[in-house]
Amino acid sequence: MTAWISPDATVQGNVTLGDGCRIMPGARVVAESGGTITLGRNCIVLENAVIRATGSHPCVIGDHCLIGPSAHIVGATLEDQVFIATSAAVFHGAHLGRGSEVRVHATVHLRTTLPPSTVVPIGWVAVGGQILSPDKHEEIWAAQKPLDFPGYVYGIDRETPDLMVHVTTRLSTALGE
Repeated sequence: MTAWISPDATVQGNVTLGDGCRIMPGARVVAESGGTITLGRNCIVLENAVIRATGSHPCVIGDHCLIGPSAHIVGATLEDQVFIATSAAVFHGAHLGRGSEVRVHATVHLRTTLPPSTVVPIGWVAVGGQILSPDKHEEIWAAQKPLDFPGYVYGIDRETPDLMVHVTTRLSTALGE
């Protein structure tokens, strides 16, 4: 058996696909400049899912993982037998233990670790060591803010004046490489 990539999917950059992987129509598996992506055996990436890696945030997906339609994973590690449901998101530095499930529209935020067999319910947010319902915005932000998304991902202090000017300029340069 070998991996298969739909003709209208994108696999770009330093990407390794394990035996039996299937990259379905519209899916995007993109290792940006200096980044690496590794998918284990029998990983299925369904329609319009996006898997990305950067030079500082590789993406490693274990064996027998299922990435649902329109899901988004960037710079994370998924151990074996992880299920990422439709439109779920997993961010930079996250680590999902074997057999974990991130259900429809759920989010695993930056630098969050899920122990094996953890379930993030539909629409909920895993951040730091907590799993919170989406109506707990203040609690989510209290856990999320110290994780420092702009600093961790882009190397720019959150308090920098005109933050988005710096983020987009840096990202444009990096993507142009």
